[in-house]
Amino acid sequence: MTKPQGIVDEIELLVRSRHGLIVVDSLEDERVEEILRHVASRLSLHYYAWRRTKGVARGGGNGDPFASDTADPSLALSHAEREGAGVYHFPGLGHWLEDPVVAWRVRDVVDRFASRRGSLIISGADIRLPELLRSHASFVRLPAPTHEEYRALFERLLREHQARMPLRVELKPEERARLLYNLTGMSLVEAERILTRILIEDGAVTVHDIARVAAAKRKVVEQEGLLEYWNAEETLASVAGLDGLKAWLTRRRAVVDDPEGAVRFGLPFPKGVLLLGVPGCGKSLCAKAVASEWGLPLLRLDPGTLFDKYIGDTEKNFRRAMRTAERMSPVVLWIDEIEKAFGPGGDQDGGVSQRVFGTFLAWLQERKGDVFVVATSNDVSRLPPEFIRKGRFDEVFFVDLPTRSARSRVFDIHLRKRRVDASKLDVEALAGATVGFSGAEIEQVVISGLFSAFSGAKILTTDILMREIASTHPLSRTMAERLSALRSWARERTVNADAAEWRAESAPPLRAVP
Repeated sequence: MTKPQGIVDEIELLVRSRHGLIVVDSLEDERVEEILRHVASRLSLHYYAWRRTKGVARGGGNGDPFASDTADPSLALSHAEREGAGVYHFPGLGHWLEDPVVAWRVRDVVDRFASRRGSLIISGADIRLPELLRSHASFVRLPAPTHEEYRALFERLLREHQARMPLRVELKPEERARLLYNLTGMSLVEAERILTRILIEDGAVTVHDIARVAAAKRKVVEQEGLLEYWNAEETLASVAGLDGLKAWLTRRRAVVDDPEGAVRFGLPFPKGVLLLGVPGCGKSLCAKAVASEWGLPLLRLDPGTLFDKYIGDTEKNFRRAMRTAERMSPVVLWIDEIEKAFGPGGDQDGGVSQRVFGTFLAWLQERKGDVFVVATSNDVSRLPPEFIRKGRFDEVFFVDLPTRSARSRVFDIHLRKRRVDASKLDVEALAGATVGFSGAEIEQVVISGLFSAFSGAKILTTDILMREIASTHPLSRTMAERLSALRSWARERTVNADAAEWRAESAPPLRAVP
């Protein structure tokens, strides 16, 4: 296992500078232990590790004797105070810091390091120190494993297993790069487990194993419980119209297919898109289609899972959700109706919405992983102006009602999905009769027509669908003023999601995709 040199140097400097308490934000106890062993060796100090079930052992406990009666955290800290100089690692101690006795024991150990060499290191995720310890602590975040670390792990496992069994590696260079790229976000222990299983299960590594890595990531998401993992089966072919948006997405797929080549070319991973427009016109479908088309996991953020009644917990949940998304990278993160999550909350939520919104803006600018955000919105008036400005997303698209050709395609898609032969219907006439209908409303026309046909002649006809169209009142009529205002706002502020010339029946012309 390789050691990230930067973090080794940083912790060594803190220990040499007499920082008695160091908090390492990481769940990878084995990586932290290896780093601390290295730091201790470089400083000619003993390394001590504490385990809740056994106690404190010099050297970490791999065959080393544990000090008696040190399993209890308070007694273990008393032992560290008496023992002398050294690097003392207490993984998971954060759970016991709410106990005032344990917190004061930590303070006693830290005070001792003012006059002797060494430090007390607490590792874990989201460690919250009591007021007694905050001013004495230095915080360090262990970076995720690098691409080189995953490469070294993969090559080591290949050598080990090839020495014991026949092993085929049927990957092109770009496929091998994608396999390693999809390990991003996993700890080295998690990566070793999934790679080992792939190697020994059938004695081969193939392109199909890339999807298995993505499936392994799904379990991590489900354990967190803050993001939903979606099985995206739709492709861009399932989306009618929106040719400009499709072309934009297709151009950026090359970065996903060849991440190393993109880096050499100077291209970053795309940030994402904000899709504004009329409800029911395919914005959410696009999010699913992008993930499927690019071969990436699709995570959905539901704001309802974030908000908590306890002060500070909502913001903490949001940070955990974003950290999970980064761990799963490369990934598509779908935030549906984003105005409901980050729109102005006023005094009704005590300012929680605004604080979370600020955190989200900062994350959009500074995210660490390759997370492509697809955010959708039906009500742009509820979005803060700073959210829409260039730089938060790669592009802001406006999705309007489908044109006549797109409506024909929508009818064809939904009829075939329900095993109806579209060639026996006058689809062009149906498309001409549904001016102002959204894709979702056309789908409901098809479903209602099928119900009518099933209860009668058992054959779906054009006349049945025409009757359903006549009895439908689309949003473009019931909310005409709101739609007009939305189009007016979008005309000079967004990119037309459909690059083709729009007919007057659909919308005023918007600026074309460059």
